[in-house]
Amino acid sequence: MTKTYRVTPMVRFVNRLMRLLIRWNMAPPQSYLLTVPGRKSGNLYSTPVSLVQEEGWRWLVSPYGQVSWVKNARAAGQVTLSRGGKSETVRIQELGPENSVPVLQKYLRLEKIVQPYFEATPDSPLEAFVAEAACHPVFLIVETSTEQGEKL
Repeated sequence: MTKTYRVTPMVRFVNRLMRLLIRWNMAPPQSYLLTVPGRKSGNLYSTPVSLVQEEGWRWLVSPYGQVSWVKNARAAGQVTLSRGGKSETVRIQELGPENSVPVLQKYLRLEKIVQPYFEATPDSPLEAFVAEAACHPVFLIVETSTEQGEKL
């Protein structure tokens, strides 16, 4: 049975800490601050995320399922990724289950802390990730436009 994501006081504390570490460029290299406008309010919301990066490709994975940033990102079609004082606005494209499977496996190997939210394990065969694809949206980063002068 997988764990259900809840925003607890400890999660809030860890997210605040990660935001600071990302802004100071002291977080793990795959960590970014994702900012997206609310689909109803238009207010900007930020959350720490980890990207899967391989051979020039980058993907954004939601380990906790259909959370608010996922719904907002779908509505906006783009997000802003920031790290160490640099940011870029990127267009995103949601992948179907068949293309999500290898990315989910890579993500789970990269971010072992999210294991309780997955039925599959990092060493499970790709077939085990087919069911996970419906529960964990994956977005391909397809285009970037740089803000603040430098590309990430």
